[in-house]
Amino acid sequence: MLKAVAAPVLWILVIQAALAASPGSPSLGKPVSTADIARWDIDIGRDGKWLPPGDGTAAQGAPIFAEKCSACHGDGGRGTDQLRKGQPSAPMLVSDQKRKGIDGSTNTIPNFWPYAPPLFGYIRATMPWTEPRSLTDHEVYALTAYILAENKLIDPRQVMNAHTLPKVMMPNRNGFLVRFPEITPR
Repeated sequence: MLKAVAAPVLWILVIQAALAASPGSPSLGKPVSTADIARWDIDIGRDGKWLPPGDGTAAQGAPIFAEKCSACHGDGGRGTDQLRKGQPSAPMLVSDQKRKGIDGSTNTIPNFWPYAPPLFGYIRATMPWTEPRSLTDHEVYALTAYILAENKLIDPRQVMNAHTLPKVMMPNRNGFLVRFPEITPR
């Protein structure tokens, strides 16, 4: 019986001591510094705003893709056997097939992404999925160039950087219907 009463009383004492130690503060961590915020402030605008310094070409991106991306996206980004069998897998990034319209089965880079700079941002923030944010900006520019060149959207010799990437005209740039136009920034 004593143990049944002692445990809740002990918890109350611990909570009171914690609250008394820092009045007005829940003591749930430390203030976020500017440096902490900068590490995660990695948005890329569709117009290329906030693209970092760096550059890369498709030739530089090919070996990076082979090493870090092909296990999930298939050779050259053309999908894996699992994808072709309809099993869950990473999406196909490159397709030579021209498509009209978009549905859940056609989300390749040329017909789904309306702007090229957010592709850079997506790769930088999420890839490779086993080690997100592990690629340098030069590697991300090179991978972006490789994927765009494989999709025949840019010349394979073209250098992608903060100046050239926003100029890439994606085939579906004007193909999206904005779901909430009244609240979507233009």
